[in-house]
Amino acid sequence: MRTVTIALCAFVLMEPFTALAHRLVMHGAGIVLHRSHHRRVRPGESPRRWEANDAFPVMFAAVVMLGFAVGFNVSGFDVLVPIGIGITAYGAAYALVHDVYIHRRLPLFGERTLPVFERLAVAHRRHHDRNGAPYGMLAPLPVRWARGRSGSRPSHDPADA
Repeated sequence: MRTVTIALCAFVLMEPFTALAHRLVMHGAGIVLHRSHHRRVRPGESPRRWEANDAFPVMFAAVVMLGFAVGFNVSGFDVLVPIGIGITAYGAAYALVHDVYIHRRLPLFGERTLPVFERLAVAHRRHHDRNGAPYGMLAPLPVRWARGRSGSRPSHDPADA
């Protein structure tokens, strides 16, 4: 039961971690790679199979694999195994929603839409349109207030509701 609880906690905690990493790394120093993901696909143009942004999940997977290696082989670090399972499950869910469903990089859904994924797709399109919040994927939290250039708070944006 402890292992399952740790894996579930790791899965849940990945959403705020991912949103923070997306905001600070991908839209910060990693924008050189991430910019490829925000490139608009013109009408009639097929989506790219690979983009520079794909380096991020490869790097994240390498860190998780290192965690698995330590967790399986170093006494006292066995907790890294269920953490790695939770992170891997989150990565699989993220890839299914983001790459397969939203960006249709694999033809598993055809033209079908799923209401539960459509809400996530709308939030992600908002991210692409604004090049800003929401940064999360499986539970994208809208930013309801943003400071304007004058430092004052604008009125509530109903589009973020």
